[in-house]
Amino acid sequence: MIFFQNHGSAKYEKLAYDFTFKDLDGSIISLSNFKNKVIVIVNVASKCGFTNQYEDMEMIWDKYKSKGLVIIGVPSNDFGSQEPGTASEIKNFCEAKFGITFPMTEKVIVKGDDAHPFYLWAKENYGKSAIPKWNFHKIVINKEGKIVDTFASITNPSSKRFIEFIEKIL
Repeated sequence: MIFFQNHGSAKYEKLAYDFTFKDLDGSIISLSNFKNKVIVIVNVASKCGFTNQYEDMEMIWDKYKSKGLVIIGVPSNDFGSQEPGTASEIKNFCEAKFGITFPMTEKVIVKGDDAHPFYLWAKENYGKSAIPKWNFHKIVINKEGKIVDTFASITNPSSKRFIEFIEKIL
C-alpha cells in the first residue's frame, strides 16, 4: 500500500495521450500519436552538467525506436537558468552538437503551479517523484499511457538500470 501512496492518487482520469506540446518549430506534438509505444519524457537544458546525456538519449532512440520507444526532449529554464536560448538556438545546439533527431518541444515550465499541463498531470497521478528536481529528469510512460517509473537526472539513459527497464516494458 505504501507504494501507491508515494505515487499520487493514480486516478488517471486522463492519460499521457491527452496532452500536446509544441515543437521547436511551433508544430504540435500530440502524445496521442505515440499510443502503444513507450514514451520517455526528459526535461533538458543546453548548459547543464548533464547535457552530455543528449548523446546517450540519441543513441537509445536510434537503437529502440523501431521497437516502439519514443524519447521526447522538453527544454526548460527552471533549474539554474541553464536553458536561456530561443527555440532556434536550442534546435541549432541540439542538432549541431549532438545530432538530435528525436522530438524536441518548445521551452516550457516543468515545476510549480505554472508547469505545463503534462507535468501537472504527472504530479497528480504519480506523486512527487514525477516532479523534476533538476534537468534531465526522466518520466517513463507505458504503452497504456500511464507513468510507470521516473529516473533522476543522475541516471544516464545508457545505464544498465535504465536500459533493462526500457527493454522490459517494450
